[in-house]
Amino acid sequence: MSLSFKFVPLTFLKDQDEIRRQIRNTVILSHFFERNDQTIPLGNLIEGTQYGYNASALQSGKNKFLRISDITDGKVDWETVPFCDCQDEDTYLLFKDDILIARTGGTTGKSFKIESAPEGAIYAGYLIRIRANQNSLPDFLEVFLNSYSYWSQIVSLNEGEFRPSVNANKLKDLLLPVCSPDEQSDIVQLSKGDKVYGYEELALRIDKAIKEYESSIELISLIESQKEVVSQLKQSILQEAIQGKLTEDWRDLRQAQQPPLEPASELLKRIQAEKARLIKEKKIKKEKPLPPITDSEKPFELPEGWEWCRLGEICSKTGSGSTPSGGKSIYQNEGIKFIRSQNVYDDGLRLEDVAFISEQIHQKMNGTIVRPEDLLLNITGGSIGRCCIVPKSFDEGNINQHVAIIRPFFEFIGYFIHKVICSPYFQKQIIKAQTGAGREGLPKNKMDNILIGLPEEEEQKAIVEKVDSLMKKCRALEEEISQSEQHAQMLMQAVLKEAFEG
Repeated sequence: MSLSFKFVPLTFLKDQDEIRRQIRNTVILSHFFERNDQTIPLGNLIEGTQYGYNASALQSGKNKFLRISDITDGKVDWETVPFCDCQDEDTYLLFKDDILIARTGGTTGKSFKIESAPEGAIYAGYLIRIRANQNSLPDFLEVFLNSYSYWSQIVSLNEGEFRPSVNANKLKDLLLPVCSPDEQSDIVQLSKGDKVYGYEELALRIDKAIKEYESSIELISLIESQKEVVSQLKQSILQEAIQGKLTEDWRDLRQAQQPPLEPASELLKRIQAEKARLIKEKKIKKEKPLPPITDSEKPFELPEGWEWCRLGEICSKTGSGSTPSGGKSIYQNEGIKFIRSQNVYDDGLRLEDVAFISEQIHQKMNGTIVRPEDLLLNITGGSIGRCCIVPKSFDEGNINQHVAIIRPFFEFIGYFIHKVICSPYFQKQIIKAQTGAGREGLPKNKMDNILIGLPEEEEQKAIVEKVDSLMKKCRALEEEISQSEQHAQMLMQAVLKEAFEG
């Protein structure tokens, strides 16, 4: 046969028993494709296709109204299915052994065979109903619709499609093996795991395929565990860095040298002097002093010479941007970079899809002009907490309301603060400080009040260098694990392809 079937990862199919069932069904059907050497379109095995009824769901009515969302894990709780008032019941009524297939959305191609339905139950428009004709058993069709023989064909129909879909004509063209009624019955029994006389070799082939799949899954699971270990290692590195544990040996060696390390209190004095100068020169505005730090607020003990401070105390600017009037309609093909949350990642700015605004709009937003070595922090949405350092080579840009600028008084502090923000400690503070109905916003006043354990300048630079070195090693580990994962996926595809092809 020229047909080729492969294992298709389905986002909505996570249950391992169900995946094993799909593999079993595929091996069974592959056997009959090869043995009988004839195919038949699905359209020749069904009475026809019928799209569902288009209506709004009601809390009460005369017809139960089954939708895609009502089918969960291959089951329907008819008590929770809504109603509608159908004006054409005969066309849409559901009966035992009817099969419904999702024709669009994230579950495109997923099927459900009706075992029983309340009297008068019908189905919604995003479903297609098929019924077995005299040439096929409903359970035989169900085996096909729950196999990679089916899914391979569905996926090939939707290659390159942004929104996968299936229509009635496409369904009718799907190919099955030509099977006699007795063979269809044997296929159904084999699918259930029953022993059927004359198929002993096929049963061994099924067992081998499932065992090889399970071995591949164990390998992939091991790789996932390795990924999690590296992720935890990276978090541990950052946490130890901001608590001074990562540079404990460095401090011991440095303290034995001359001149001795100055305490961070001296750095804070220099920051206060710089702040006073900028206020005097009217380069920044004088802000209300932040509250003093109490012992009860301090989350952990600091090494000798370090000092607790609030983020707002060591920054000349913190705060978010805004979205200009007109929203996306004011974006241009070129101009001033307009940085949004999708451009901000912990490992740096990603400007592949950056938006642009005009120079005029940029100047109107002169309070949020982005400078080289600024920190940018996502303060809303699913990416809240992601933070990057603007590279020294950056020319000019601005930010929208989902991104905040954090600009320390001295540039070198920003590289240390970046490690702090990426640490588990600071990320937890962001979660605690969020406001709003969806708890998805970090306001300036709460951001400014987050505590920072501050070492002096020399140790900050040592911490940044040490973290960067260790993170480079972690990235190398991640790359090795990623390659292993790719190989494991390829291995699984190879062993299942062999099983499917016999």
